[in-house]
Amino acid sequence: MFTYQFYRPNQDTKQPKEWKMTLRKYGKATSGVSQRVRRRNKMADSQGGEGAQNSPDSDSGASDQEEQRMLPGGGAQPANARVHTYADDAEERIRTLPADAYDVDLNHCGIEALSDVGLDRLTQVETLCLRWNSIKKIESLDQLTSLEELELYDNQIKQIENLSTLVNLRILDISFNMLRKIENLEALTNLQKLFLIQNKISHIENLGHFKSLTMLELGANRIRIIENLDGLENLEQLYLGKNKITKLQNLEKLSKLTVLSIQSNRITKLEGLSGLVNLKQLYISHNGIQKLEGLENNLQLDTLDVANNLIQKIENVGHLVHLEEFWCNHNQVSDWKDLDELAGAKQLVTVYLEGNPIQAKDSNYRRKVKLALPCLQQIDATLCGQ
Repeated sequence: MFTYQFYRPNQDTKQPKEWKMTLRKYGKATSGVSQRVRRRNKMADSQGGEGAQNSPDSDSGASDQEEQRMLPGGGAQPANARVHTYADDAEERIRTLPADAYDVDLNHCGIEALSDVGLDRLTQVETLCLRWNSIKKIESLDQLTSLEELELYDNQIKQIENLSTLVNLRILDISFNMLRKIENLEALTNLQKLFLIQNKISHIENLGHFKSLTMLELGANRIRIIENLDGLENLEQLYLGKNKITKLQNLEKLSKLTVLSIQSNRITKLEGLSGLVNLKQLYISHNGIQKLEGLENNLQLDTLDVANNLIQKIENVGHLVHLEEFWCNHNQVSDWKDLDELAGAKQLVTVYLEGNPIQAKDSNYRRKVKLALPCLQQIDATLCGQ
């Protein structure tokens, strides 16, 4: 066994853990599920992750130099050290950690039962990563009351339970498991980000008490109705891609929402968005939408993705003066005059229109798009000037 030891010399320099996400859009992926990129995961986390490729975002927060200062050989273990150990056995890893370790990774260890690992001694742990194991039950975490971030991504968990003592938890990820219900989260009143991607959840429920929640990720489940979100007054990002939703509804109270991703569903009409006055990014590709409408109050939109729908005309978007990206590829737009609707968007830099009749029947497609919208920097997947 060998051990890498890292430390941060000044506790005051600790930065909040930040997440960035990329949305899977045409040309990259299309299920509408977001993917997080962890800034501080320097272990053998080689996941490309669905939806993570080709992201233009870069990680933020403390610099790599600050995070990766190596402890001088033979030096004493500093308080609150971040320790990454690579052992074949999860129990051995735990035994080698100092009791005040605050960031613990037990990814891909073959853990089946948390009760066998001995986590109860790590009472100061703030971040606990248990991704890619075979955990079947959430248990034996009662003593970890300092925990702020818990990752149980890609296990075999069927029920959310035994989390009531983790009152300081801010980030919870139980994605890629076997959950059927959202339940037993009432005590987690400080939760800010909840990830439940790729489960078997059929109803949005038991979330009304999350006054601090800013991000909710329910992509790739079995949800048919948008409901029970009224209490999420501080929600900023909502991801519902790759479900079975047929109607945009019950979103009126989410006045702070800036990102709505609802790609790959069964929606046929743009509606129910009038209360989202701060919405900046709307991703609703791969549905059955026939008309661009219902965006009168969404004046802050800078990204609009309506690709792979049944839209025949670019209309009712002329008032979106802050628009920077417009994805309308693979629809049924056939009239060049429709581009006049985008002329007022002086900040527009990216347009996707390929896969429409205007491209298929005109060899001068790119030149005409550029003439109509001279501010463009990118047309489809190609930068202007290339």
